[in-house]
Amino acid sequence: MALEQKLNLKLAQRLVMTPTLQQAIKLLQLSRLELEQALALEVQANPLLELAEETPAEDDGAGADGEGARAEETAAAEAGNAADADAPQDAAANEPGAAEDAGGGDEPGGADDPFGEVELDALFSNYLQDAPNSAQSWDDGEEHSLENSPSPLGSLFEDLSAQLSLAQVPQELAAVCEFVIGNLDPDGYLRTSDDELALQLGVPVDEVRRAIGIVQQLDPAGVAARTLQECFLLQLDRPVIDLGGDLLALTRRIVADGFDDLLHQRWDRLAQRLGTTKEEVRSALEVLRHLDPKPGGQLGPNDNQSIEPDVVVTKEADGWRVTLNDDGLPRLRISPRYLQMLQNGALAVDARRYLRERMRSALWFLRSVEQRQSTIGRVANAIVRRQEGFLEQGMTRLRPLVLRDIADDIGMHESTVSRVVANKYMATPRGVFALKFFFHSAISHAVDGDISSVVVKDRIRDLIDQEDPGRPLSDARVARQLNRLGIRIARRTVAKYREELGVPSSEQRRRALR
Repeated sequence: MALEQKLNLKLAQRLVMTPTLQQAIKLLQLSRLELEQALALEVQANPLLELAEETPAEDDGAGADGEGARAEETAAAEAGNAADADAPQDAAANEPGAAEDAGGGDEPGGADDPFGEVELDALFSNYLQDAPNSAQSWDDGEEHSLENSPSPLGSLFEDLSAQLSLAQVPQELAAVCEFVIGNLDPDGYLRTSDDELALQLGVPVDEVRRAIGIVQQLDPAGVAARTLQECFLLQLDRPVIDLGGDLLALTRRIVADGFDDLLHQRWDRLAQRLGTTKEEVRSALEVLRHLDPKPGGQLGPNDNQSIEPDVVVTKEADGWRVTLNDDGLPRLRISPRYLQMLQNGALAVDARRYLRERMRSALWFLRSVEQRQSTIGRVANAIVRRQEGFLEQGMTRLRPLVLRDIADDIGMHESTVSRVVANKYMATPRGVFALKFFFHSAISHAVDGDISSVVVKDRIRDLIDQEDPGRPLSDARVARQLNRLGIRIARRTVAKYREELGVPSSEQRRRALR
C-alpha cells in the first residue's frame, strides 16, 4: 500500500496558557526587588500607565474633576470593548486546570463583555484616582549639606588604584600594575598566571612579576596572592601586632614548610618535622587564626543586603495580624490624559486601535499585580495560622509543614504556593524569615506527635555543644539520646542533619582537640 499525506481535522482538549495567565504567574514568583523593576519597565513600555505621584499640575476645580472622572469611566468602558475576557484568573485555579478555562472566553467587543459592565473607577480606585504624594519633600525649609550625605563605597579596583597612584611606581610599570589589579577576584587573589598576563599585555614575564610585587605591597596585606599559602606569608611579612622574633619565625616556617600538614591537622608530624613542641605549634596556630584568608573583602562594598519583607506580622489583642508591606512600591494608575484622548471621537482609527490595545494591556497588568498581592496575603495568613505556636513560644514550637497543607487550606494548587513562597520574606516579632523557612519535613515524636526537622537540628546542636570535649558524641550516640527523648530518628538522619549544620564528625572534633 502506497504511503500518502492527508489532512485530518481532530477535536481535542489541551492545556492553553494565555498571555495574561503567563503574566500573572510570572509576577507571582517575582521577589520584591524584581517586582519594582517590573513595575518600572511596564510604565516605560505602556503610555497608558503612570506613577500615581505624577499628578497633573493644573487644577480645573471640582466641576472639572467630576467631568474628568466621567470621561475616565466612559473611555475605559469603551476601551474594554476591545479587551478579551481572559483576564488573569485567581491563582488558585491556574494549575493545572485553569489554563483550559483561560484559553476560552467571549470574543472581544461582544455585548456581554465584562469590561464594559464593570465600573472601572471602583475596581481600580487605587490606580485611577489621583493619589496624594505621601513622600517627604526635600524642600522642608532646612538647608541640607552634601557633607551629610554618605559617600558611595569604592570597589576593590578603585581602592587599590587610588593607592597605586600615590605610590612611587615606575612609569613603565604603572599600566601593568593597574592591569594586575583589574584581574583580582573579589577575595583579592590573582587567579591568572604570569605567562597569560604577559601574553595579554605583550610585555616580558619578569616585568609582570615586578608589577605583581608592587601590588602585593598595597593594603591590605595579602592582596594579589596566588594561593592561600602565599596570602598568609604576605600577611606575616607585615604583622599587625608585635609577635616576637621567635614566634613570627616559627609561624612562617609552619606556613612555608609544613602547610600541607597544617591543613590536614597533623600536629605530631608537624612538630616533629620542625623540631619544636606542640605548645609552640599551638601558639603559632593562634597567630594564624588572626590572619585574613580573604583580604579583598576588606575593600569595597560587602555582599550584605538589607531585606525588605513582603509581609509584616504583628500581635494584636484579637490575635495575629498579617499586613502586606507595600511601602516603597510604585503606585500605578491609568493615565487620565490618554483616557480623555480615547473618549475623543476625533482620533484616527489607528490611534484609537492602539490606545484600546494599550488599555487592555494596562488592565491586565494591574489586575495581575492586585492578584499577586492578594495571593501572597492568603498564603501568609495560612502560614501564620499554622505556626502560631512558633510566633508565641519560639523555635521549639515550630510545626512541620509542607506546601500541600497550605494549598489545601486556601484552595490553591501546590505549584502556586511554591511560586508564592519563592524569594518572599516575612517580618515577625521573632525576626525576619523567608517564607520557605516555615516549610519543613516531619520527624515522629513519641509524645508530641510530629515535630519539625528544624527542632531536631536544634536538639542535635545542643547535644554536641554540651558534649565532653575529650569524648565527642558519635552520630549513633546522638541518635540514641534523641530516641530517649522520644524523637524517633536514625543514625543516618543524624549524620545528614549534622552535615547541614556544618558540624564536623566526632573523629574530626577529637583530632582538632588533640
